[in-house]
Amino acid sequence: MKQSQITYWCHEIIRSQAEEGGYYIDATMGKGNDTLFLCELAGEKGKVLAFDIQQEALDVTKELLKTHGKEMQAELILDGHEHMDRYAGKESADVICFNFGYLPGGDHNLATTYRTSIEAIGKGLGILKHGGMMSLCIYSGGDTGFEEKEKILQYVKALPGKEYTVIVNEYYNRKNCPPMPVFIFKE
Repeated sequence: MKQSQITYWCHEIIRSQAEEGGYYIDATMGKGNDTLFLCELAGEKGKVLAFDIQQEALDVTKELLKTHGKEMQAELILDGHEHMDRYAGKESADVICFNFGYLPGGDHNLATTYRTSIEAIGKGLGILKHGGMMSLCIYSGGDTGFEEKEKILQYVKALPGKEYTVIVNEYYNRKNCPPMPVFIFKE
């Protein structure tokens, strides 16, 4: 993985905050790469919950975890990330990560939307422990990506500064709507 890729940066920041044995949530499972990464961080004593609304994402992720011997560390859930509070308790997660947009190589009509994404971020902040962090990889473009990006940025900017630190990064010299990594630290 190239050091300039958004997933590399997000993984490095997560790695700097995560401890073995933690409780982690992959709010947007996709192809399972973040789920696998979180399972590796969690170790044998930790746990990972991973969400997606597409059966294809669960199937691909299950196979990836099985290939790496991590299938027992993750619970794969076929449900929208906006429902994560049904599966995780208040202030229970150490790290929650999101990759907004669509399943890589999948149907572009099945993409995250700002309404469910903002709802999921809000619920995730309630699930996040004090001292925990949330990673948001925001991909813009397409029919709804620009709107989703702007609405998410408005939402996180309004979070109370005494409770959260929000760090927004950008690829300053890249064209064609580069992704934007955002990190939220809960005080």
